[in-house]
Amino acid sequence: MRFLVTAGPTREPIDPVRFLSNRSSGRMGYAIAETLRAQGHAVTLVSGPVSLPVPEGVECIRVETALEMLAACQAVWTECDGLFAVAAVADFRPAEASERKLKRSAGEGRVLELVANPDVLAALAAVKGKRLVVGFALESEPGVEEAHRKMSAKHLDYVCLNGPAAQGAEVSTLVVLGRDGSAVVLGPDLKKRLAEALCARVLLSLDEPG
Repeated sequence: MRFLVTAGPTREPIDPVRFLSNRSSGRMGYAIAETLRAQGHAVTLVSGPVSLPVPEGVECIRVETALEMLAACQAVWTECDGLFAVAAVADFRPAEASERKLKRSAGEGRVLELVANPDVLAALAAVKGKRLVVGFALESEPGVEEAHRKMSAKHLDYVCLNGPAAQGAEVSTLVVLGRDGSAVVLGPDLKKRLAEALCARVLLSLDEPG
């Protein structure tokens, strides 16, 4: 089988030297890509800017912005059997990026107008057909209800819920919610082991009747 995995943050430029981003390290997405490849699957990894080596045997497409990530994913999605959407895609980007470095004036602030980025996961899931789609949701509050809402609205098969502490951490916990109503807690554990446990659970469901 061939899987598409997204990982890392996106960077949305403000000017040539500044950008909006988040604390995602990409570790979870890279661990999932490595696990899938080790199991013999073909893997295309679409990655935002991270400081991680590409797992051996994994095709990697590097991007910066949410728009670039969407375009890269759409270009390969038709060839894939499933998606693990782990990337922390920025919800917003500056309405206009300055071509020159913005200067600070003493005592003056600056208003930054933001516009919404496309929802990469929703766009890919909208044309998934019978293919597997696993999404990730980071919530600052207990977010099971919100994760279920996202799963239903975006037609996902699974949602993996975690919290802000997962960003940049080597150890994390996942609450894996299934479209069938299942809920399993994985961890706390190293993200490599979480990836192995998640892939084992999700791929097993592909072999189950119905």
